[in-house]
Amino acid sequence: MRTVIFDLDGTLADTSKDLLEAANACFRELGHDDPLTDADSAVAVRGGRAMLRLAFDRLGGPWDEGMVNREYPELLRHYETRIDTHTVLYPGAMEAVAELGRRGIGVGICTNKPEALAQLLLSRLGVRDAFGSLVGADTLAVRKPDPEALFVAAERAGGLRHRALLVGDTVTDRDTARAAGVPCALVTFGPGGRSVEELEPEALLERFEDLPDVAERLLGAA
Repeated sequence: MRTVIFDLDGTLADTSKDLLEAANACFRELGHDDPLTDADSAVAVRGGRAMLRLAFDRLGGPWDEGMVNREYPELLRHYETRIDTHTVLYPGAMEAVAELGRRGIGVGICTNKPEALAQLLLSRLGVRDAFGSLVGADTLAVRKPDPEALFVAAERAGGLRHRALLVGDTVTDRDTARAAGVPCALVTFGPGGRSVEELEPEALLERFEDLPDVAERLLGAA
């Protein structure tokens, strides 16, 4: 079976405000003002450690990876408590998922968010059951851009390894697809905007309404 495998943060859902709030909460506990703003959404979807590094840079004092590693569990703790305060699915996402199903195309998720947090978020948003698989950062011994994460997501969604389309929003998604030898579609409505065009994916998605036709074109007939 053919599958479409989605990234989560910045692709299916706009999670940036809740991620940034969790990072800022860490620094408030350390006695600082919020170092991150909504303008840092592109950093937010790159992960917790990326946000912490940027925040430490902005504070201007010396820091090292040990400090980042110490704050990372605190960031996850804060994030879990407010995981869906501001997060919303992008328009048309679930309509596209339903249409893919009607066309006999399986759907799954491959994210570098820890699996438990991804499960929690999708359940809170009421859409977990719509996806045949969910592979998170710690589901396997590897994570994106290692292609095995994508392969497992495709197989658990009932598909074949090399008949998958990865839908994402960052260079990590593009690199994962290339390593797997499968096509990639990058959304232009995520935090990276149209800058993803520079990554030369097989397709650009301006809106989710176009995804089923893009999938048919890139994956071929059933």
